[in-house]
Order: sequence, then structure tokens, then C-alpha cells
Amino acid sequence: MIGFRFSNYNQPHQTPFEKLFEVFKQLLTYTNGDFNEAISWLTELDKEYKLTEPDYGIGDFIQELKDRGYIRDEQPGSGNIVITAKTEQAIRQQALEKIFGKLKKGKSGNHATKYTGSGDEMSSDARPFQFGDSLEQISMLESMKNAQINNGINDFLITESDLEVNEKEHKTQTSTVLMIDISHSMILYGEDRITPAKNVAMALAELIKRKYSKDTLDIIVFGDDAWQIEIKDLPYLQVGPYHTNTVAGLELAMDLLRRRKNANKQIFMITDGKPTCLKEHGQYYKNSFGLDKKIINKCLTLAQSCRRLKIPITTFMVASDPYLQQFVHDFTEANNGKAFYTSLQGLGDYIFEDFERNKKRNFK
Repeated sequence: MIGFRFSNYNQPHQTPFEKLFEVFKQLLTYTNGDFNEAISWLTELDKEYKLTEPDYGIGDFIQELKDRGYIRDEQPGSGNIVITAKTEQAIRQQALEKIFGKLKKGKSGNHATKYTGSGDEMSSDARPFQFGDSLEQISMLESMKNAQINNGINDFLITESDLEVNEKEHKTQTSTVLMIDISHSMILYGEDRITPAKNVAMALAELIKRKYSKDTLDIIVFGDDAWQIEIKDLPYLQVGPYHTNTVAGLELAMDLLRRRKNANKQIFMITDGKPTCLKEHGQYYKNSFGLDKKIINKCLTLAQSCRRLKIPITTFMVASDPYLQQFVHDFTEANNGKAFYTSLQGLGDYIFEDFERNKKRNFK
């Protein structure tokens, strides 16, 4: 008999190292990649939640981290331990699984567009079979239905005119710039906004590396100024005593995208939504009181410039102040982009959905 059998869920077995390593990777994100601080936190958590076992302690865990190549001495004999590139990749992988856990790796690593044409993934559009269509495009269920309707069910017969195929989705390449606000306001009032932003950045980087390998991702952080960082720098990213120079971030993003050859370009910006700084003639102009018209107008001008260059900006607003949301609304309108007013917990879901959606265009 064919059917389903239900049984109790058995959690996959984890070794003591694997259990501790899952917690340790999360702590490294919170401590900006500081090994000593992360181990200190892990030790405190162990005291409270009994994470270790009688025959496997924190000392064993540290030794196994060394043996597996996750940590090393910064300088021989210095006694100062740092994480390795292997750990940085493991942190990005954890962020990917946490935020984009449902994803499967695509065959060619490209985005599906709403254009139908030669590609690897089937769309929901169907049409009659044409000479040159591949066999894998044939929808067997629909074709057999057509055969029964057209030829009857007594003597099964299927002809070329019965065949129906699914269109394939055309593939495109995309250049993305991710802007992360690291101004002091990202940790104001006891709310940690930077750690979720880092997790999303790491997940997005790992996603593109694995599934969309032909895409490009540039990451920018902005405070008083804006500068580009490498993917490997993400675990160590931290907020500074900065104002928010959104203008500098947008200018750098536009400059980076100008150098990219891909036709599809986009900017993702994670911010609390309040620009407070710009630079004029080598001098900083700063105003943290309310929304400064001079700064706002410059931001809106750049948003319009991106619109003319066909660079959509998607803003992920991680603060709930109504007057800041109004600025984000005006900014989005000037760019004809999109804005999401999201909780920190939902940030990754929003970014992934928009990342996928932005690639879809239909050939007619």
C-alpha cells in the first residue's frame, strides 16, 4: 500500500563541538569577531545553561577550534587568538541558513527574469510545442490531458499537436550595492540594529556566492564618510561615533555601479532613516536636530539621479519614527524605488524577497 507514515521527530544528533560551535558563531557576530569576548560570553552561558558535558569542556572546545583551523595565534607566541577565514565563511553560512534557509542552489547561478526565453528554470507560462523545444520543457501532464481530449481514451494516442511546453525563464546578471548605516543611532536607546544588518549582509553575500555566482555584490558602510568593505570584514563591523552621511554612501554606490557592466543594477540601503551629515568643500556639515532641509534636498537629488540612471533603491527602514518614515517615503518617491518599514527580525525576509523580485522582467 502506498501512503504516508508519520512518526515522532527525532532531532539530528550533534556532537558537543557542533552544539557549542553554533552558539559560538552567533556570539562572534555580536562581539564583532572578537574571539576572547565571544569565549567569555560562551563561558557565562555555559554556567547558566549547561552547554558543555562532563567529559567535554570549554578548553576542549578551544583546542578543537585550533585543530580544525577555525582559530589561530595572531602572532606566534603572542597568546592573542583570532578567528580565521574558515570561521568567517562559517559565520556567513550560518547567516544564510538562518535568513534564507529555504533556498536551494540553482543550476547556473543566475537570476530568473520575467522574460521568457532560453534559461534553466521553468515558468508557469505554457504554449504549444514548437520545433527546437527541448524534451525537458514538455509538460507531460498537460500533454496527456490534451491527447485524451483530442484523441479519446480508448486507444491512447499522443501526437505533436497535443504537446504542451512550459516556457523557460530568461536569466540575467545583476550588480548590487548594499549600503549599511553604521552611525551611532544604529545602537541608540538600547536597540541593537547593527547585528541584524550584519547578518543580512553576510547572508546576502553567501547567497550570491552560492546561487548567483555571476552577479556582483559591493558592500558600503556609511557614517561621517562612506567607504567600501570586503565580505570578509563583515563579522568585525561595528557602529562608531558617527553622524549619518547618506549622501556620501549614495555617491560611492553610484560610482561603483557605474563601473559595472551588468545591465541590471540596484542599491539596497539598511538605515534608521535619518541623514544628518554631508561634506562640502572638504568640510563636514552636520545637524542632528530634526531633518535638515539642506541635507534632505541633496539626498533627494541623488535619488532622482539614480532614477534617471535606472538604478532602483530599496530602503530598509529599521526605525519607527513617523517623521523619519515620511523622509523615506519622499526619498523612495523621488527614486521610484521601494521602501520597507520592517522589524529587525523580519529584515532578512524582506531583503531576500525583494532581491529575487527585482530580477524579473518578461520578454514579449
